Amino acid sequence: MTPFVLDASVAAKWLLPSAGEPLAAEALDLLRGYSIGEVQLIVPDLFWAELANVLWKAIRLGRCTTTSAETGLKSLRQLSLPTASSAELVEAAFAIAVAFDRTVYDCLYVALAVQSRGQFLTADERLANALAGRLPVKWLGAA
Repeated sequence: MTPFVLDASVAAKWLLPSAGEPLAAEALDLLRGYSIGEVQLIVPDLFWAELANVLWKAIRLGRCTTTSAETGLKSLRQLSLPTASSAELVEAAFAIAVAFDRTVYDCLYVALAVQSRGQFLTADERLANALAGRLPVKWLGAA
């Protein structure tokens, strides 16, 4: 089974209200697949800080309450997503960032996909379009 390296943009769709949220159904299908063992997921440790930041921003914008964000984050932590160390990926991520003019943050996910022989799955269409032709990157909308 090919693992998907999941970024915070996908997981946020599991936790934020889905009304009007683009690609929420696709993200929830992925979560269901993981829950029943049909899909393998892995994340870099940066994922957790990025996801918490997305939730913090959603609170500030009135998209969710602090309580719902805390509950969602706790429930996601209980999924025990396999998590890889960014320290082990940073050199490869830096090389990808320099080669493709992308942030090192985003390239940590790509480096993990390369290392794990998986595919990086993102809801960031612009990022996916910039890298998908040359690296194992897929946009959630095309999954």
